[in-house]
This record gives sequence, C-alpha cells and structure tokens, in this order.
Amino acid sequence: MFQEPNPSPSTQPGRNAKPFALVIFGASGDLTKRKLVPGVFGLFKEKALPDQFEIIGFARREKSNDSFREEMEEGTKKFSRFAPIETSDWDNFKSHVSYHNGNFDDPTAYESLKVKLQALQKAKGIQQFLFYLATAPEFFQEVVEQLNHVGLVGTGDEEGRVVIEKPFGHDYQSAKNLVTSLQDVIAESALYRIDHYLGKETVQNLIYFRFANSIYEPLWNRSLIDHVQITVAEAEGVGTRGGYYDGVGAVRDMVQNHLMQLLTITAMEPPGSLNSDAIRDEKVKVLKSINTPTPEDVAKIAIRAQYEGYRSSDRVAPESKTETYVGLKLTIDNWRWAGVPFYLRTGKALNKRASEIVVVFKRPPLALFKSTDNCEQLHRNRLHIRLQPDEGIHLRFNAKIPGKSAMGSVDMDFAYKSKFGSYSPEAYERLLHDFIVGDSTLFTRADEVLEAWRIVDAVTSGWAEAPIALYPEGSWGPNESELLLQKDGNSWIEL
Repeated sequence: MFQEPNPSPSTQPGRNAKPFALVIFGASGDLTKRKLVPGVFGLFKEKALPDQFEIIGFARREKSNDSFREEMEEGTKKFSRFAPIETSDWDNFKSHVSYHNGNFDDPTAYESLKVKLQALQKAKGIQQFLFYLATAPEFFQEVVEQLNHVGLVGTGDEEGRVVIEKPFGHDYQSAKNLVTSLQDVIAESALYRIDHYLGKETVQNLIYFRFANSIYEPLWNRSLIDHVQITVAEAEGVGTRGGYYDGVGAVRDMVQNHLMQLLTITAMEPPGSLNSDAIRDEKVKVLKSINTPTPEDVAKIAIRAQYEGYRSSDRVAPESKTETYVGLKLTIDNWRWAGVPFYLRTGKALNKRASEIVVVFKRPPLALFKSTDNCEQLHRNRLHIRLQPDEGIHLRFNAKIPGKSAMGSVDMDFAYKSKFGSYSPEAYERLLHDFIVGDSTLFTRADEVLEAWRIVDAVTSGWAEAPIALYPEGSWGPNESELLLQKDGNSWIEL
C-alpha cells in the first residue's frame, strides 16, 4: 500500500527559517525545561533550523551558562520525543544555548540583552530577534514595554516578534486592557498568542479533512447535521495546581481557549486561502455569530459542576464554588448552522482522558425499515474525529447483519498511527517552528480572544448565584449535563 510521507517541518516548501536568536523570558520555569527547549531540540534533530541560531534563557536567578545548559539537558533527555538523546547531538545543540540574568523590571538587563543580541548579529549573522514570554501573565506588559524601550520590538512589522502564553486575560475587560496596552508598543502582526491545542496534528487536520475532501463539505450544514458534540476530558484531578485552578475554573481554563478553537475550526466557512489572516477571519466570524447569552439563557444552556473531593485538594478553598466541569450548549446563528446545537463539555477527574469531536447526522426516515427485526436500532450516522489518544477519524453507519432481517452499526476507521507510523511532533515543536518562520495561522488573534471572552463572561455572570452540581470522580460528569442534551432528544455519546 502506498504510504504518504509525513514531512518534517524542514521539508515543507517555503518554511526555511532565517538565522535567529530566541530569548525565553522566565527560563527557569517548568515550561522551558519540559516543552520549549525540548521542542527546539526536536526541530534541530529534524534539520528544520538554520545553521546559525541562538537560544538565550532570561530569568532572575543567578546561574552560569553551564548550569543552565545542564538543566536544559536534564529536561530534554526526560521530555524530548527523541529520547534517549545522543551525547554528540546534545553537545552540538548546547553550543547554541546560553543564559542572561536579569529582573523583568530592570532596564539595565534589557540594555545588556540588546548588546548581546547585536554582538550575535554581527558575529553569527543573526537576522531576527524572537522573544518567548514563558512568564506569569502579570509580566507580559512589563516585558514587552521594556523590549520596546530598548528598540527590540515596536509597532513596525520589521521589528522583533513576541509569543505570549495563555491565559490572555481573566475576563473580557482585562483581555481588552491587555490587547490595548500591548498594541501601543508592538504590532499585532508581531504578537503571537499561543494555544498549544492548535499545534496538535489532528486539530490541524480538521482544516484539510473538511476542505480537501469533496464528499464532506456538501454535507457540512444544517440540512444534514443534527448536532455536534465536542469533548475535552481529563482523567486527573487538579493535583498540585489547586492554587492556580481555584481562581480560574474550567470555563476560563479550557472553554475560552481550547474548546472555542475546536468549535471555530469545525464550524467555519471555507477560507479564501490557507493564508493566516484568511483562516483567522473565518474563525472570528463563527464567534461573532454566537449571540451573547442572557442570564436566563445561561440557566438553560450551561451546566457547572465540581468533582467530589475537589475542595479537599491542596490550596483549594474549603467552600470553593469553582467549577471543574462545564457542559455548554451553543448555537451559531448563520445560514450554515442555524438551529444546530453545538454541545461542549470539559472536566477534570472524568472517566478517561479523551478529546473528540462527534458530528451527528440526521436520522433517516424509518418507514422503509419497519419490517426489519430491530427497526428501532437504526442509528444516526456519526463522524468521530478523535484528537487524543489514538488519533483518528471514524465514520459509523448502519449495515445489514448477515443472515438476518436486522441491522447494526459498523465503523470505517482511519488511525494516524497505522497509516503514518508513530511520528507525531510535539504541539510546541510545530508552533515554535511557525513562530520562527513568521507563520501566525495557528496563533490566536486579538479579536478572536475578545469574542471568546464575550461569550464566557456572559456564562460566568449567569452563574453568579446558581448552585454548583457535584459528580463522582471517574464518572462522565453530573446528571444535569445529561439532562441538558435530553431536553433536545439527544444524549452524550460514549467516547
């Protein structure tokens, strides 16, 4: 059987990177050791980087270049998909890694950083300066303003580029304030808001699946689709993240970003091109077509719940009303989707770790099959797009059972692993490469962030006085979530 190769980033046309220096702010944190440096190392192994590049860790702690390299070696050997790491590979890579000590609010640290970057520019032909803010959100504005002050970023497109991690604000107003303050000192085109979910191969494949296959796009509308279910389930509880999570909750932590991204890619119109702005324009149109829920709406369309035992977790308030589960029904008021419910659910301490989009088609007329033994077993066709684990696409349809006047459901399966092998680049690996080459397609634009917060703010406001349901650990959530779908004659589909 012909096996289509899965190209590394370096083999994709038009994706060659210019020599660069990447400065990671907050480099002493866990993200740098677990994801960022192993991600750049993966690109190095794939030969997706130019010969000349530099990785500079910027943090407040005093440490030498050698001690920083040792920490990054430990993280890369533990978390890289290329582990075990060859000593020769790491020795070649670490020569590009160094450390720069400084406080985020110290102008002299940025002046010395600029001197260092200019020296690299002259000595090694570095052509672009890139900055990754692996910091707490309260430092975003400070760091970008300091970079602007020394001329390393600015409002011109030719200036340095910056990545910031989620959360992008805590609500609509804080997100808008952050957008406004950052746009005063850096061009929107140079600001990359990262959501690692968009780096997953299966999420990216949604665009290709929908628009590169003529058999699906004519069916992708309210005429034939009954409803859509989007699930992002986590089997683990909050663990040691109680202090952070208790001030955020599932709707801010997961719905505002990850689930909204999956919703927009599933529902968007075909873009005019694969250009980043063309794709992001269509995603924003989806969000703008979702009406702002009123408090009365929220009582009917949004379920919040908390797993039993959450309040006894480390650094969680004893009387906490923070939700660890969200069930949400949204409708998109446009010609393609009017009247089609989109059900979203996410939660911690659920039955299993799974992320899946299920497109449920309308039930066919039953009169034709009244004479069959199990007419009531005529199921609606379902398209399962599994994002994790065991990534793949499965189409469930009805077929006659041999030797009987009866029918049953069967699957047509596509599994990534059986088709393409075990090659699966880390999400951060893909997103880091896109950032290096200046491709913003898989990053979130300011207007998209604000539209998502508009919807989430309405939900949280509607919950202000509402009770919070409970569900046992290891279940699929509260009974109230099932009732949300039963009101429409539907039910959550087992993943």
